[in-house]
This record gives sequence, C-alpha cells and structure tokens, in this order.
Amino acid sequence: MKRLWLAFAAVMIVSFLILGWIGTRIYQEMPPIPEQYVTTDGVTLIDSGEIIAGQNVWQSLGGMQVGSIWGHGSYVAPDWTADWLHREAEYILNRWAKREFEKPYEDLSAEQQAQLSGRLTGIMRTNTYDPSSGVVTLDPIRVEAFEANVEHYRSVFMDGNADYAIPPDSISSEERLRKFSKFVFWTSWAASTLRPGDIASYTNNWPHEPLVGNRPTGDNVVWTGVSVIMLLAGISAMAWWYATRREEEEKDDEIAGSDPLARWRATPSQRATIKYFWVVAALIFAQMGLGMVTAHYGVEGEGFYGFPLAEYLPYSVSRTWHVQLGLFWIATAWLAAGLFIGPLVSNHEPKLQRLGVNVLFAALLLVVVGSLAGEWLSVKHYMPDTVSFYLGHQGYEYVELGRIWQLALMAGLLLWLVLMLRVLWPALRRPAQADPFAAQQNEAYSQRHLVILLAVSTGAIALFYGAGLTWGQHSHLTMVEYWRWWVVHLWVEGFFEVFATTVIAFVFMRLNLIRPGLAAAAALLSATIFLSGGIIGTLHHLYFSGTPTVALAWGSVFSALEVVPLTLIGFDAMEDLRRSKASPWVQRYKWPIYFFVSVAFWNMIGAGLFGFMINPPIALYYMQGLNTTPLHGHAALFGVYGMLGIGLMLMCLRVLIPGKPWKDGMLSVGFWGMNIGLLAMCVLSLLPVGLLQTKASVETGYWYARSSEFMQTDLMQTLRWLRVPGDTIFFFGAVALVWFVFGLWTGHSFSGKGDEFDDATEEPAVQPAHIS
Repeated sequence: MKRLWLAFAAVMIVSFLILGWIGTRIYQEMPPIPEQYVTTDGVTLIDSGEIIAGQNVWQSLGGMQVGSIWGHGSYVAPDWTADWLHREAEYILNRWAKREFEKPYEDLSAEQQAQLSGRLTGIMRTNTYDPSSGVVTLDPIRVEAFEANVEHYRSVFMDGNADYAIPPDSISSEERLRKFSKFVFWTSWAASTLRPGDIASYTNNWPHEPLVGNRPTGDNVVWTGVSVIMLLAGISAMAWWYATRREEEEKDDEIAGSDPLARWRATPSQRATIKYFWVVAALIFAQMGLGMVTAHYGVEGEGFYGFPLAEYLPYSVSRTWHVQLGLFWIATAWLAAGLFIGPLVSNHEPKLQRLGVNVLFAALLLVVVGSLAGEWLSVKHYMPDTVSFYLGHQGYEYVELGRIWQLALMAGLLLWLVLMLRVLWPALRRPAQADPFAAQQNEAYSQRHLVILLAVSTGAIALFYGAGLTWGQHSHLTMVEYWRWWVVHLWVEGFFEVFATTVIAFVFMRLNLIRPGLAAAAALLSATIFLSGGIIGTLHHLYFSGTPTVALAWGSVFSALEVVPLTLIGFDAMEDLRRSKASPWVQRYKWPIYFFVSVAFWNMIGAGLFGFMINPPIALYYMQGLNTTPLHGHAALFGVYGMLGIGLMLMCLRVLIPGKPWKDGMLSVGFWGMNIGLLAMCVLSLLPVGLLQTKASVETGYWYARSSEFMQTDLMQTLRWLRVPGDTIFFFGAVALVWFVFGLWTGHSFSGKGDEFDDATEEPAVQPAHIS
C-alpha cells in the first residue's frame, strides 16, 4: 500500500505542477484585448472597454447556450466566431470583386479569386497590435464589413431566427447589439490574426476557414500522431499488466451465507438523506422532459409541435436548465450517497449530524430554485448585465448559475465536507496494525487506507469547485475557459470518479464480497491510473481557446492516456457481475450492481471510444462543437456519471430496508429503457449528424458545418428527427425509474413477501455508536 500511496501522491503533485505551469503560460500568451481598433484613415471601430461590455451582453443572453464561441457552447445556432469570420471574409471579397471586376467573387476565374484571397489573407492575418498603445490598426474596408455583419445580427437577435432557435428581442436594444457584435469581432480577430513570431493565429488557426488561410498547423498533425502512439503504448502496457498480475481470487467459503447488512438499523442522519433521493428522482424527470424540448428546438426552433413555447421558455433557457438539472441531480445523488455511507464506514453517528444533513438539504434546494429562476430572468431581460452575473446567467456552459448561487453552492459543499469528516473521523483515528505484512492482515488497517482515500476525494470535491470562483465578470475569456474546465473536467470527471470508486469499494467490502485489503488497493490503483492522465488531460478542452501550443502538446498526450484504463474496464464489469451471483442474497443488490456494470459499458463507449474520437488535435480541429461533442457528452456524462449516481442511490435505498424485497418490474424497464434509449440516440442521430458535419467542415469550412444552409437540408433534418425514437425510449425508461423510486416512498414498490435470504425480522444487531 505504501508504494501505491507514493504513486498516487506523485501523480497528484507532478500533474498539478504541470497544469499550473501551463496555466501561467496561457496567462502570458493569451490574445490581447486591445484598447482600440482604429482604421488607417482614423475611424475608431471599437473603443476602450467595449469588448468586455459586449462579453457581458453575450453572457446575460445565455452565452454558450446560444450558439458557441471558439467552439464551446450549444449546437443549434452557429459558432459566432466562425460565422462572423466567414461573413466578414465574404463581404470583403465580394466588395473587391465588384469594384475591380464588376462580378461577384464566386463568378471570378480561379486566378482572380487567388489574387483577392491572397490580399484578404494579408489584411486578416497580419498582426497590427501595438502593445505600447494597445491599438490595432485596421484596413478601412473592415469597418464596412463590420456594419454588414451588425445588420445581419440585427435580423438574428432582434427579429428572431427560427433556424437558430433564437426568438425575437433576444437582444433588447441597438446599443447592446453593437456591444455584442464588437465582442464577437474580437473573437474572430483572435482566431485569424497571427501570434507575434508565429505562423498560426491565437487560436492555433481554428476555425477551418480557407478564405483567410485558417488551416491545420503542423502541430495539429504531429501531436495527433504522438497521442495515438501514446494510446497504443498505454493499452499495451495495461494489457501486459492485466495478463501478468497475480490474481487474488476470492474463495467461495469467504462469501457470507447471509446479507451482512440485513439487520443494519438506519441512523437518524441516514434516514434524513432519503429526501435527497426523492429530489433526485424529481430532478431526473424534469431534466428528461427539458431534454426532449431542447432537442426538438433543433427541428422546430420557434415552438413544440406548433405550440409557441419559445415565447415562455427560450431555447437558451431550456438548454441551460437541462444541463444544470443534470449536474444538480447527479451531484445530489453522490453527496447523499456519501452522507449515507458514512455511518456504515465508521459505525459512528456524531451528534447533530441529522441537523447538518437537513440544513444542507435546504441549502441545495435554495441553490437549485434560485439559480434556475435567475437564469430565466436574465435571458428574459429582467436583469441588467451587471446584475445578471451575480444573480442570473454567467453564460458559461456547466457553470451558468450566477455568482451568488455559486457561492451558496460552495458553502453547501464545505458543509458537506464537514459532515463527512465528522462521521469518518473515528475510522481515520483507528490505529494501523504494527506489522502490515503479517499473515493475518488486520481488517482495520486495510479499511483505514480506504477511509483515507474517501476523505481525500471528499475534500477534493468540496474544494475544487472553488476553481469556478476564480474569474470575475470582466475576466478574459481564455482564462475563464482554463478555470472552467477545472470545474467541468477535474471536479466532475476527476474527483467525483475517485469518490464513487471508493464508495463502491466500501459497499462491496461491507457486503463481504471483497476483502478490505483488496478493495483499498484496487480503489487506490484505479484513482492513480485515472488521474495520471485525467489531470493534465484537462488541457484537451483548450486547444483552440486562445492558448499557446504547449497546451495542445501536453493535452493531446495525456488525454490519450485517459482512455487507456477505459479500454480494459470490462474486466471490472465482469467482476461486478460475478459478485452479483456469488450468493443468493446478493440478488437483493442486483439492480444497483447492474447500473455499476452499465457505467463500465458507457465508460468504454462514451468516455473511451467517443471521447478519443474527438480528442486528438486534428480531429478536434474539425469536430469541435459539432454533434460529435454531445455524442461524447451524453454518453459520458449521463452514461457514466448519471448511471453511477442512480446506482449509488439505489444501493443506499436498498441498504435502508434490506430485508424487504422490491417489485423490480419498473426498475427493469427503467434500466433497459435508459440504456437502450441512450444508445439509440447516439447511433441513430448524434453520430451520423456529427460525422456528416465533420465532412462538411473538412471540405468547405467549419462555418458551413454549423450553418442553417447545411443543417436544414432534408437529410440532416431527417437524421435530427431520428433522435425521437431513442429519446422516447429513454424518457419512458426515466419515467419508470422515477415511478419506482417514488414507489419506495408510498410503498407500492415493495413486495408483500419476504425474500427468505435471511431473517430480517430479528432485533437489529448492528447499530452505530453515539447516535444523537
């Protein structure tokens, strides 16, 4: 165990040192925000402070939930960076063509087009930024192009655009429209302007736009090759290790003849966590409904089967709520599972623990209701831009909730940390065995390692959400992206996974299905392997967000290593299935274990296959923000973390009254419905739409892959409608799960007969100490 802890510590320390060092490089080399954009004939296009003011307008109207910037955001509307860049380039080329050849650009000969495109590349890519004055000098024709784009955006945001699911008056005034336009202009300027002393733009030549010479760099290709080599090397090493390691097989006589938790008496704090799971079920139902509405906006942007829903619930709000509710119910399930498992770990119930659990529940409800209301009020223009950041919509995907609600959530997580440490403290204080290598290893010694890992992951969950508080209302977008992915990737995808792995190991250990030493070693090894690629692999989200090449190099290599352990995760799934059949009484826990097995499947498919499909630099260059992204997002976020949250919830509910069997018909429908529906959604719609978009991105340009001209074709509309079968199956599966969970509340999900696995009617023999 000592070597495992040293490896775990080394991975954590070295990885965060590298991630922090790259963060300083990003800060030093991010695109500048000029004080002014001035033409060579003295016209000021953009003045001091207007870019950040435009960024605030963009945030308040939904930000990344209304199209995307630099490829990050939603998928129905265009990527505004790519859209602006292409429209500006087309305007200038046509203006020159009509002036010099009296023809539209597309009607010119190849030689004439090459002449004008070469000139355009010169004025668009030459960096005229003066660091001493903060002024960028522009060709006067770019002012004309700017005004043409503003006119187009007026028709989109003030008149409304059904193809983009943008209702009328999304931007409420001419002044705010122009501020927004200046912010988008800056993002496209950074995307096309060369870094000083470099051959690529500030965004590493993203997006693909042949008209201005934006094409993949050599670094995109080289580091893609390196990432593939690292993936193959990692898989080979992992397969070799699996083949040569000494298996520690459990003997049949080590499996208890009856359920060790059959006579566990739930503590007051454990009973207090049950209402968390009712809320989880309600939020799952709400999120699934919003998901169907949000997906439907892609084919009927103004309503829902003829009903003008967008007037009351715009796409930007429905998608915001869909994303936020998903995070809320998954996090709530995991937090509640931790509070429930705590007394099982330590056999201890601190005084006032139940009160703390109830206070935390009230705080979480306040955050959910308050943040969702604030987001709607912001998008509907009931808040000014300055207030929206604090109480309304921050505009950044996955962390949309206003800063006040962020602070409240952070306070709730810190309270959860205190509650967890209080209940774990007796187990942490138990002395280790003097000779850990004795033939009869002390169970307390082995369990203590697992408790320490649980405490570490608990602390990381509570503290790392603080990365979402590092930016302010006027922070540079590149640095916001750096810290935002600390929250999304490290907090959600990193430490929650370590926490869940440890909790599951505890459950199997308490059921005597795995020895404490083996559980501790397996959990610690899994955490080390996952985090060895996962921490630095955070950078794969930042290839084209105004970061230098160093982020692309490190991110590509270590994001490939993230996939390595997922390729062999089927071994763990089969082991879980084996444990589920180890003894008849284990069938009580069949469905929680089945959900854990589905987590392994979606880890391989959603996080592994679909994740690596888009993660190499050359792939992401063309695919970022296309439907290949929600393909990976749905399969990984719901398939892995959602299924894991449901499995933890069901495990806790099963332990609550273990001797009373369930009517599991609806639970079976829920399990298979959600898994089959999710798979159908991915392979029938998201995958083919994403691949066809990728083809369009490669052949024509990124702007075209996201445009209404392409997305509204008959083929693409048919493929988008093909989400309906999968979504419907998935929705009914979710309804069945919710029905079953609420049936545990009302009693209709319990069977009237005992399961005869053991005598659960005896006086409970297992009781935690020091119950308040």
